[in-house]
Amino acid sequence: MRRSGPDGHSGTTPPVPGWPTFLLLLGLPALLFALFTWQVVAHGPLARTDERLSGHLVSPARIYELLADLGGIAVAVPVLAVVLGYVALRGRRAGLDRWWLPSVAAAVLMAVVPALVVPVKELVARPGPPVMGPGTGFYPSGHTATAAVAYGAATLVLLPWLRTALARRALVAGCLVLNLAVPFGLVRRGFHWPLDVVASWCLCAVLLSALWMLLGRTGSVDTGRPSSPAAAQPK
Repeated sequence: MRRSGPDGHSGTTPPVPGWPTFLLLLGLPALLFALFTWQVVAHGPLARTDERLSGHLVSPARIYELLADLGGIAVAVPVLAVVLGYVALRGRRAGLDRWWLPSVAAAVLMAVVPALVVPVKELVARPGPPVMGPGTGFYPSGHTATAAVAYGAATLVLLPWLRTALARRALVAGCLVLNLAVPFGLVRRGFHWPLDVVASWCLCAVLLSALWMLLGRTGSVDTGRPSSPAAAQPK
């Protein structure tokens, strides 16, 4: 059964991940997140090594604070909102069925982030690096999670609308750069321990994998096939 592609041309229903892929994309990051959380709560050897490592990484340079700010709600969420609005508009103009689904799914995922992260912060109550002074609630990193989901979800829903492989690679590369820059700034500035950001990556890997699989099953995500109108024509 064929479906309309993003430009209104015929396309094929994209493949969906099987159980091995499902377990790898969701199970492994979830297991690692549980392991890291246990180590932080128990102040195990991994958490102690994490804290020692942080002491050698902290720098007061302003640039690191600016990088960390890219993961703030005031920056990352508006970027996502603009992309979701654009994708919804393109889908509606192209006459796609369920043109609203990718944008709504990504928006819901973004709303889920604080609902997951904040309770974990409260339960774990990890103190921050010395530069942050007294206080708890640093695990996992909220800025890292916000950046990962906002920029990651924006990439997933925008990929099918890019016509060239070069544009798609540039988008993915930009997403990766942003999601490396934010945690790098957080750790270097001393706002978070390294394990805080790694745990957030694991948590967000589960969320973004779920979004990718949802969009794949509904035919709303890029799967690496050429997305030009000519490539979408029936053979």
